[in-house]
Amino acid sequence: MRKFLTLLAAVLFLGACARDDEHVLKVYNWIDYIDESVIPEFEAWYEEQTGEPVHVDYHVFEINEKMLSQIEKERVSFDVFCPSDYIIERLLKSDLLLPIGHDFGATPNYIDAHISPFVRSCFDKLEGGGKNANDYAVGYMWGTTGILYNGQYVTDEEASTWDVLRNPKFADKIFIKDSPHDVFSHVILYLRHEDVEAGKVTMDELMHDSSDAALHAFETYMKQVSPLVAGWESDFGKDQMTQERGWISMNWSGDALLAIEEGREKGVDLRYVCPKEGFAVWMDGWVIPKFAKNTQAARYWIDFLCRPDIIIRNVAVTGYVSASNAPEILEAFTNEKHQPIDLSYFFGPDATACRVNPILYPPREEIDRSTMEHDWGDRSQALSAVWRRAKGETTIVTSIIIFGILFLVAVILTLLQRMTTKKDEA
Repeated sequence: MRKFLTLLAAVLFLGACARDDEHVLKVYNWIDYIDESVIPEFEAWYEEQTGEPVHVDYHVFEINEKMLSQIEKERVSFDVFCPSDYIIERLLKSDLLLPIGHDFGATPNYIDAHISPFVRSCFDKLEGGGKNANDYAVGYMWGTTGILYNGQYVTDEEASTWDVLRNPKFADKIFIKDSPHDVFSHVILYLRHEDVEAGKVTMDELMHDSSDAALHAFETYMKQVSPLVAGWESDFGKDQMTQERGWISMNWSGDALLAIEEGREKGVDLRYVCPKEGFAVWMDGWVIPKFAKNTQAARYWIDFLCRPDIIIRNVAVTGYVSASNAPEILEAFTNEKHQPIDLSYFFGPDATACRVNPILYPPREEIDRSTMEHDWGDRSQALSAVWRRAKGETTIVTSIIIFGILFLVAVILTLLQRMTTKKDEA
């Protein structure tokens, strides 16, 4: 009888755990990439829509490659997460994603309502092994990669080229994203810009070039950059800039905007530019992995984050730009202090003179010289090896020097202690 009761208690416990799992949504997102006050609002909204409770178990990551390792290799069981465009490509090719599915019954379908045609066209360009990324991912935020710089020490002309990253004038004042794919893409745009201008190669072809020659050129260039770098960062670069520890930062537009606003409060003149050789537009989107346990709540989560009022709050907190072209979004970020710019590519044919911050929404003429990054498959390992060598040489040398100095100090202290002991004994 006791064994039966023990077994019954175990079954009831496991059943309760299973029921609890059904009402948990595990979310994996970039750090500082949401207004966290919307999370409990989603939990309440989901229960209103479905009659079922849900608890959001929220986790964050700092760079794509670390997130990919958790998803691809360790198969950590998240229900919904937010990778960048070239990672979405990789996950599609690896058959690791479920179709989003847009059937929400009587619930408003915010996903299909206002995703910008520009964002959809960018997702169309992702190479998913025969799968269209728009069926497996929903755009969340997007932006550009450029140079954040201190106008007191760096001129607009100096910052207008990616080659500013190896300008010895700014030694120990440069911060670069610890993201090999992002850095490679923009360095190769600089190294091959004359070929692009001459029509010998396109920027899109450069984003696919994982050849040994391209990697060698990148490594050679980065070995000139590395001794000048004050830090390789994933999130703290903007803080270094606002505190004037750095004068140049290779940065994403959203972080740049937040840094500029914070710098203004401190009297620090920070500016942002997409260099003349070209730049990558990046897209982050919500996806549902094949091993998700709560696909229903995952779809509702994505739908909820496409609501215009929620979008406005998330954009205000993160500094990044939503994939939505809802009229409420444009209205919320219109400010008469800005010069009118052509955003018809994003908001539609009537949006030719929008007064919004051009860091948030680059004007059409800038978008025309942009490209997108792509997945390299197995060649990504070669890039990672080059990256470790390129940025690690100075780190290793510095470590050896520091170790040598500490060892020498320890030896001297030991000798002095022995001499003092001998004198005392005498």
